[in-house]
Amino acid sequence: MYEHIAEAIKKPDLIALRPDLVCLRFETMKIYSALGAVRHLLESGTVKPGDTLVDSSSGIYAQALALACHRYGMKCHIVGSTTVDRTLKAQLEILGATLEQVRPSRNLRLDQELRVRRIAEILEENPSYHWMRQYHDSIHYYGYREVAETIADEVPAGPLTLVGGVGSGASTGAIASYLREAGRDVSLVGVQPFGSVTFGSEHVSDPDMIIAGIGSAIPFENVRHDLYDRIHWVSFDSALAGAVHLLRSSGIFAGLSAGAAYLTTRWERSKDDSRTYVFIAADTGHRYVDSAYAKHTEAPDIEDLEPREITSLDELSHPWSAMTWTDDSTSDQKKAL
Repeated sequence: MYEHIAEAIKKPDLIALRPDLVCLRFETMKIYSALGAVRHLLESGTVKPGDTLVDSSSGIYAQALALACHRYGMKCHIVGSTTVDRTLKAQLEILGATLEQVRPSRNLRLDQELRVRRIAEILEENPSYHWMRQYHDSIHYYGYREVAETIADEVPAGPLTLVGGVGSGASTGAIASYLREAGRDVSLVGVQPFGSVTFGSEHVSDPDMIIAGIGSAIPFENVRHDLYDRIHWVSFDSALAGAVHLLRSSGIFAGLSAGAAYLTTRWERSKDDSRTYVFIAADTGHRYVDSAYAKHTEAPDIEDLEPREITSLDELSHPWSAMTWTDDSTSDQKKAL
């Protein structure tokens, strides 16, 4: 029996689509990050029950942090993007969290900069508040050890490829790190949107992109670039194709980042069938119904898609590009990141 709902809904489901193809499906993945971070802060004495934790979020982390604060008796303040919808707003309010949203912005970079700037103002006004720094503080790695242990216990032994959105770096980076520490042969494939600075695609925009949670318009210190073996940059249309095919073929209703990860995994598996592939579905598809799933009849056929293999970031192009990140020929570009 669980002591709190956060402990229950954080548990992922491992779903075998094929013997060597597994979906790691979460209701909302960032609860692992938030619970692990808040627990560590309490145990280390950095914060105490009743303190206020503050952070920026475009949606999923806001819910996760609010639940973690509810679980441990903390106060929560969120500086949110305009993408925080009325459903989440109502949940945050009832959970006791406070939310303020920055003004609408013409692009993701400005939105993120406005949120970070507002947090700085809040901390100056309230020095007792603790900034969670989900994009920059390595404490957000800690919660994912349990996920790695679940994979180690349930996925048969042997070489494994983990595929998922890079995002803040804490999920895919942490899971792969913990599995490698335990001696597992793990290849890590990161998924990025075009326009993200994290792996150098800021010069290629995607006006339809709404899966900002897997990329960034500002540098994230929690991203450890050297952990990743391959990177795929996926457009909105390609991610939608993956999400629609995933739902149609397996019944898994997940977010666009899952669609991008599924698309990527199918390609990687077609090139090397000697490994078991685990791809991450970080959230459900409910918040993408109007913006994505309603356009399912317009989605490309997944069988018609394949990435452009590149050796330089200058070669990046829509709708889908892929690159071996461990290739020494790109070392100068990597150092620039």
